[in-house]
Amino acid sequence: MSTLTIQDVARRSGLSEPTLRYYEEVGLIGPIERDPSSRHRRYREEDLDTLQALACLRAMGVGIEDMRTYQANRKRGQAAAGEQRDLLQRHAERIEAEIATLQVHLEYLRRKAMLWDARERGDAEAETAAYQRVQDVLPQLEGVLR
Repeated sequence: MSTLTIQDVARRSGLSEPTLRYYEEVGLIGPIERDPSSRHRRYREEDLDTLQALACLRAMGVGIEDMRTYQANRKRGQAAAGEQRDLLQRHAERIEAEIATLQVHLEYLRRKAMLWDARERGDAEAETAAYQRVQDVLPQLEGVLR
């Protein structure tokens, strides 16, 4: 069976070496086997699969405790399917809310850019229309800033 070094796993998972050590320390993965002579970590392909899943969760803003729950549910298999679904659905809803907030921010920026574009061109009519469009988005922007 071939094994992977921590450098290999860091490169392939996108997680840094300190993060890999930390994930082992807090019990998200491992314990990782060690080379008998050098004591260097030797990862298995299964470890890499797990770490790649954790890297995805991390990139989506999932915290350590929810990662720990995710890992425990994976080990429990079908018995934890409902809990796993709920955990992932909760984070999907959080991301949807973040996307909605970003869409409001994006619309504000686009409307402000239109305003400044009209000013640059010296088009007073377009500037007035763009100014009104900025005003129209402000209540949404204020709602997401609270």
